[in-house]
Amino acid sequence: MKYLVLKRATLLGVVCVFLLCAILSLPLGENSISAVFFGDNLRKVPIYSVDTTEKKVAISFDAAWGADKTEKIMDILEEYQVNATFFLVGFWADKYADIVREIDKRGFEIGTHSNTHPDLSKLSSEQVKLELTQSIEKINSACSGVSVKLFRPPFGAYNNTVIDVADSIGLKTIQWNVDSLDWKGGSGAEICERIMGKVKNGSIILCHNNADHILEALPLVLDRLKMQNYSVVSVGELIYLDNYTIDRAGVQHKVEGTGEKDEF
Repeated sequence: MKYLVLKRATLLGVVCVFLLCAILSLPLGENSISAVFFGDNLRKVPIYSVDTTEKKVAISFDAAWGADKTEKIMDILEEYQVNATFFLVGFWADKYADIVREIDKRGFEIGTHSNTHPDLSKLSSEQVKLELTQSIEKINSACSGVSVKLFRPPFGAYNNTVIDVADSIGLKTIQWNVDSLDWKGGSGAEICERIMGKVKNGSIILCHNNADHILEALPLVLDRLKMQNYSVVSVGELIYLDNYTIDRAGVQHKVEGTGEKDEF
């Protein structure tokens, strides 16, 4: 009888081990459950913000539909003597080539926002690469000589494949930690309060070039940032280009002993 009980207990233990292994191997988003359970998160993360003691932030504008406010946005930025980054979709650059040239002429940074604005996380690596390379080709067709080094995925949707492909063609994947939600149609004052409620050293602010009230919001935001002694720069001026790590929250940290900032 004792032998039979021991055999049943052993069998039960083996079954439990197999069940545990099966559960831990199940996918959970980009990772297995075991990766999350044991703290070994394998999912790659883009740059959401930068760890810095300097009072500086980056402001960025995604351009996919419409362009009638873009030149006025640049006028405001120049009036306040600040820089910014424009992430352009390929078909937008194709349609508004004259504005692409104006963005470059005025010295603002240009990044890619894909070619057709799809959810890249649902595409194969070959399709992702085509989206990025074609968008860069259209930007360069509109304005030759533009060096595109930054990429923002549409909808903020990404996975390891998206980041790996971007890396392979020399693009840094950029998200944001301050969302203006300007596309929702809030007033300029509401957009400003939303931004200023979340901004901090090293923030990357997301705006859109054709949001309904961006022209009212932008001067308010820049005034408030100036009052709080922030300098406003492009994304490329804010981020570290090498010798850095990115934590799970997407915060980019400079590796100690390598200097404070590299140059493009």
